[in-house]
Formats: sequence, C-alpha cells, structure tokens
Amino acid sequence: MLVFRKAKMTDVENLHTLINSYATKGLMLPRSRSMIYESLREFTVVEDDGKFLGTGGLHIIWEDLAEIRALALVESATGRGIGRKLVEMLVEEARSLGIPRVFALTYQKEFFEKCGFRLIDKEEMPHKVWKECINCPKFPNCDEYAMMKEVFATDGGS
Repeated sequence: MLVFRKAKMTDVENLHTLINSYATKGLMLPRSRSMIYESLREFTVVEDDGKFLGTGGLHIIWEDLAEIRALALVESATGRGIGRKLVEMLVEEARSLGIPRVFALTYQKEFFEKCGFRLIDKEEMPHKVWKECINCPKFPNCDEYAMMKEVFATDGGS
C-alpha cells in the first residue's frame, strides 16, 4: 500500500542516496547530508509497505512562489503514476500555504506538462531563484527547462 508522508530523520540516508544517485548522472543538484537535515521539513516521502520509493520537496522562495525540488523515485517505482501523485501533493501543499505559483527546473519537460505545468522563459524567474545554481557544475549554462504552474489566482481564488 502506497503511503505519502512528510520526511523524518530516519529518511535522511535514503534521501541522500537517491538524490545523489541522480546527481552523479547530472540530472539534479547533489545534496549533502547537512543540506538534507536543514531542509528536511520540505520533503515528502513515498513508501510502499514501508519500503522507500522516492521523494520530492517543496521549497518556498517568496510569498508568491515555491519550487518543486529533488523529485526522485527509485527506478522500480517509475511509470506507475507515483511521481505525478507526488507532484500533485506538493502543489496542494503550496495551495494550502497560500502560494499561487509553483515552478520546477527540470529535464523532464513532458512529465511536468502532464502535471499541468507550462514551459516558461527562465528570464521570467526572479533572481532569488538562482541562488543555489551557483553550486551547479553547469552554471551559468543551465540546460534545464523552467516549468510553472499557477496554483490559484493571487487574490486567493481557485
């Protein structure tokens, strides 16, 4: 049975291993254990009968913007709709916090389009979005797609 829950301290090693396995392939930024501990409250974890399958984080950038980060599943969990459900949960978390826009920087353009995100020009993003990019080996020549989803209108409507 699939369970989606907020991450706990006991998840740090699984998060670290999974995220950094994708980072070694150049598919996401590496995260140190320290970074994961400091941002643990951002992460949601998915399990199947207690077995870790993946994670994703919702990082608040500003009052009107959040980012889906470190979205990753173990290989055996891909193609089952789990990633999409995880994105839906993170978007709902943003909505519940009153954040009207959620973005992702990704190589998985088609996946995020299926989740209701649209491709945007990176130049539309505020400068504060790029503060972690300085640590990326691809900086300043980022080849990821910037994807945005309007969660609800800024006046609080749906």
